[in-house]
Amino acid sequence: MNQLQKFGYKGEDIASSFLINKGYKIRHRNWRTHHIELDIIAENDDYIVIVEVKTRRNDKFCHPSDAVNRTKIKHIVNATQAYIFKYNINKDIRFDIVSIIPLPNGDFAVEHQEDAFYPPMGR
Repeated sequence: MNQLQKFGYKGEDIASSFLINKGYKIRHRNWRTHHIELDIIAENDDYIVIVEVKTRRNDKFCHPSDAVNRTKIKHIVNATQAYIFKYNINKDIRFDIVSIIPLPNGDFAVEHQEDAFYPPMGR
């Protein structure tokens, strides 16, 4: 595993802990179908929450959540459909983004965007 992958996994660890502290249950991490991966699948009383984690070294050029583009959203939605069918989910789905950036003091800034995007309509 290279340094970039380790940094990404560290971000997912931070995001998972953050969500657990907010009362979410983590159902799966790094769930894969074909070539698509869902970073975190969490659950609260109302929703199954599909969480895309974006960890960046800084936000100098753009916010980490800006990396979730139309193509990425399509992939996430397709993988979510596979997840729903596989586990027979009968609960509302929500798509969130957790952005993580290291701070100079060694801590991390964590931003949780609920309902960050919606599935595209049609094709």
